[in-house]
Amino acid sequence: MAIDTTTQTSPAADTAAPGIPRLSTRDKLVLFVLCAAQFMVALDFSVLNVALPGLGRDLGMNTSALQWAVTAFALPSGGFLLLFGRAGDLFGRRRLFLTGLALFGAASLLSTLAWDPASFLTGRALQGLGAAAIVPTGMSLLTTTFPEGPARDRALGISGTLLSLGFTIGMVAGGTLTDTFGWRSTMALLTLFALIVLPLAPGLLPESPQSLEGMGGTPTPHSPRLDVPGAITVTAGLLSLIYALSTAADHGFGRADVLAALAAGLVLLAAFVLVESRVAAPLVSLPMLRRRTVAWGNIGGLVTFSMMSTIVFVLTLYLQEILGLSAFETGLVFGFQGLLSVVAGTLAPKVIGRLGARRTLVASLTGQGVLTASLLLLNTHVWSAWLATVAVALASMCHLGAIISYGVTVTSGVPDEEQGLATGLVTSTQQVGITVGIPLLGVLATTSGDLLTGVHTVIALDTVIVLGAALLTGLGLRRSRA
Repeated sequence: MAIDTTTQTSPAADTAAPGIPRLSTRDKLVLFVLCAAQFMVALDFSVLNVALPGLGRDLGMNTSALQWAVTAFALPSGGFLLLFGRAGDLFGRRRLFLTGLALFGAASLLSTLAWDPASFLTGRALQGLGAAAIVPTGMSLLTTTFPEGPARDRALGISGTLLSLGFTIGMVAGGTLTDTFGWRSTMALLTLFALIVLPLAPGLLPESPQSLEGMGGTPTPHSPRLDVPGAITVTAGLLSLIYALSTAADHGFGRADVLAALAAGLVLLAAFVLVESRVAAPLVSLPMLRRRTVAWGNIGGLVTFSMMSTIVFVLTLYLQEILGLSAFETGLVFGFQGLLSVVAGTLAPKVIGRLGARRTLVASLTGQGVLTASLLLLNTHVWSAWLATVAVALASMCHLGAIISYGVTVTSGVPDEEQGLATGLVTSTQQVGITVGIPLLGVLATTSGDLLTGVHTVIALDTVIVLGAALLTGLGLRRSRA
């Protein structure tokens, strides 16, 4: 029976921890395996971007078809997150994690060896499917392996750092590998990661007790069942929504297929909510969504991901199109961002231990918004490159603090048997956030008559949204403490 835990809170979300514990050797190895897998998936989101022109020439894909190199991965990786997160809870997180890892490695090899567009896009889609299994089950294995409190905060801090670093390194490494070895080397790198992690994982990763019961064979009358209607509606809804937003990023919202997919996605997600209110064993517990920590934590996560991805997009345009920096020099700007993200990942658990996850989330969003506002000073002078470098790096530190603290906020107080559901929501928020920002705001920069004016417009809107989210999240989480 579902219990309404709207006002339920956890000490880890509000109070300071006495100190950051030391991890045992086995804990470090488990953390390495889980974080390496998450890093590999994060790398996949960005490593291919700069290789797209060469890939298109090699495989005979025209410019309009190249968006599918990204969309083919984004659709399954975002659409199946909730389903696989819950399936891991019911049937075995470790088993599903290993299956996803093996599938991701095999798909990366297929993409490396692709001989035509169809084989390459098939590999990308299978990569996305593997990622959809790896991300929520890996996160729930992390949150159930490390107990709530300082140990989990530290583990989430390391995971969040590598997640952010993976995106950044992907942008730099993608250009270097493509120039040196060709576009296939970007996919070969992902294959290598899978080959390193997969042999280590089976002997290190634990399996949850409830999942072990579910893998014993014949189900009992009380065995959990997968919510099939809920799985169909939410997966189809997310697929439609991500397709619409991904396509709109390149072609705008005026296309008929974009509008149809957007409408279908909204209708299907509304149907999903209706289904979940009526089934006995829902895929997503509505009382879980009524937890203020879950609702407001995910709103904070959605905003920090979507708005930072938008800033990275428009700054890439600004640095190359207005200031005339090369792709390599632009990569160095974001490389500095990655270095400070490592620093932020080290500091964030300590800040959470002192201030609590909720205060850290609000403070991080506020810092991200203020530093984003400083980018309104960008102009056509060369010194603007230094302003962009410093401001985006410091904003990224706040961004990483928001990533880690919203993960702690959402998963705190959630029982182990529902951690896959909670982390599925966390990772779905990440995927939708990364997808939604550029088509909603970034397109304003590319469609503006004057690029600099468009960049300033996007920065101003980005600032308002982030600071507004900080205010609303602070008020919402304060009510949950009451």
